[in-house]
Amino acid sequence: MAVKIRLRRMGQKKAPFYRIVVADSRYPRDGRFIEQLGYYNPMTDPAEVSIDAEKAAQWIKNGAQPTDTVRALLKKQNIIG
Repeated sequence: MAVKIRLRRMGQKKAPFYRIVVADSRYPRDGRFIEQLGYYNPMTDPAEVSIDAEKAAQWIKNGAQPTDTVRALLKKQNIIG
């Protein structure tokens, strides 16, 4: 099972809001997920990001691969190097 840490789109049309989730890579973008780690709101200025650092580090240690966008968010929050 290939596990990914990725964004799940929420919110209304033209007002995106994302949840950062751990999901099997075979599931659809907004489909089933294993665990929610936090959220990302790009509509505020500056963008609002909240991530549970302990859970994210544990999932990465167990082999979950973050997507490019989530990797950038984790770096900004100093969760990964």
